[in-house]
Formats: sequence, structure tokens, C-alpha cells
Amino acid sequence: MSQKNKISITVDHLFDNYSNRLELKCLTNTANLTNVITSIRVQKPGLRIIENNIELEHGKIQILGKTEINYINKLDNKDSSRILKELTSQNVPCFILSKGIKPKKDFIDFFKKSKIPLFMTKVTTGKLISDINEILAEKLAPMETFHGVLMDIHRLGVLILGKSGVGKSESALDLIPKGSKFIADDIVEIRRISNTKLIGSGPANIKYLMEIRGIGIVNIKDLFGTTSVMDSREIEMVIELEQWDQNNEYERLGLETKSYDILDLPLPYVIIPVSPGRNIATIIEVAVRNQILKNSGINSAHEILNISN
Repeated sequence: MSQKNKISITVDHLFDNYSNRLELKCLTNTANLTNVITSIRVQKPGLRIIENNIELEHGKIQILGKTEINYINKLDNKDSSRILKELTSQNVPCFILSKGIKPKKDFIDFFKKSKIPLFMTKVTTGKLISDINEILAEKLAPMETFHGVLMDIHRLGVLILGKSGVGKSESALDLIPKGSKFIADDIVEIRRISNTKLIGSGPANIKYLMEIRGIGIVNIKDLFGTTSVMDSREIEMVIELEQWDQNNEYERLGLETKSYDILDLPLPYVIIPVSPGRNIATIIEVAVRNQILKNSGINSAHEILNISN
């Protein structure tokens, strides 16, 4: 089961998680950081500030560089106040001053009064824009939440689905001592970050945690070490576990190619029936190895068919 989510992030999320990377220093009240960022790209006003009516795009972080600040500083109080009033009266989540520019007190006061966060950074304008766009492209990418387990198995990102109690977590646990890496259990957040790439991860509050019936919640990183886990992974295959149903016709030869769509991207898809006595972890591993062979152009089922013909 999956759930699509409308994505946005707040300024305080950006500040709390990326202030070190972006070298951000808040020049206004840090209590006023609840504005919402909805655009995956930032905006630099540039020549817009010389217009009579400055129009900024809603939901976009605004970057003010040396050009804009020097222009505002050269104006008399009346004109600079008009520009600052227009900048701070729009639906903008926050402003960032690049290249270590230190504004005047009156400049900062405008933002405090309007309750729009103002930051300063030593990072150059070009790098700042590139870094924030990269962060937002991931955080604001279309996202769908799945109930499943995400693993790196033989360097292939595999999403394991199935009804509750079918054995997803137990199978993943069996695979970890064999060298597979664990990313998420129970809740898998999948983002489409490009036309061809899906990235999966788990919520921060359950990071590295797995529920094992009969034992409870365990921390995979603590149990197996740092090499047994990953924070996120590109998803390249979907495997679904289902209880064996004798009335179903399961794949015998592997001639049929199935796909599973996530955020409109099709992924290779395999259904594995679960029954007593079947080593599901080993079967998952074989399915992954077989998919890796298919990716390299080797399809055993088709080769057998060609031989028989």
C-alpha cells in the first residue's frame, strides 16, 4: 500500500538541517522560521529591484547578492525603504545574503518587522544557488510512501513489499549477514528526483530501526555495524512477497516481464510466494542476481526457449 504526499518544507527545517553546509547565520528572530518553501528553485531578484512594482515568485527562497545590496545602499532613505517594503510584503519564505555581505541595521529591521527570515552566508552566490537548488530538488521532489522494506542487495536497490506479517523484515534480517545493506523498514519514503531515478529512504525518527515479531524493535546499525546500513538508495527493483495460494498460477519459466510503477516510473517486478520450508531470503537473493544478469543482457529463460526452438 502506498500514499502520495504533497511536499513542502519550512524554513526552520532548512536552517536546522543545512545551516552548516550553507554556512547560514540568522540575522532576524529565529522564532519566525515557519514560512513554507514550495519551489524547488531559488530566485535572485537582480534587475527586478529597479522596477516600480517588484514581483517575486511565491514560495521561492530569494538570494540577494552584492549587486542588489550595493544598489539599495546607494539610494536615499525614501527609495531604499520603498524597495525593502516591496521585497518584504510578498509571499516569500526567506531571504539570504550571499558572499558575506553585512547589511545595515535599518535593512535588517525591515525584515524583522515583516517577520520574514533573513540569513547571511559567506558562500558565493553561484555556489549558494547551486547547493540550495540541489537540496530542494531532493526535499521537494514528488514523493510516495510505501509500507515495505528497502535494501541494497548485491548493489541493487530493492523495495520489498507484502502484507503485514508475510516476512519482509525477517527476510531482510537474513540478508544482512550476507552483505546486504539496510535502508528502511515499515515506512519507505520514495522521491522521484529525475526522469529516470527514484530515491528511497526512511523517516528520521525510525532510522536504522526494524521490527521483528517476537523480539521487538532492534537497531540494525548497533547490531551489525555501520557497514550494514545506508541512509538512502536508488530503487531499481520491486519484489513482492505473498502467501502461497494454490489457486494462483505462479511464474515457472520467467518468460513474462512484469513492471511495478512508482511515481510513473516502471521498475522490474517479481512476485515471490511464501510458504513453510521456502528460504525466502535466498530466493530474494537469486531474484536480484537474475535481475542483474538481465540488466547486463543475459536472460536464462529466453536462452532456454531459443535452444528448444
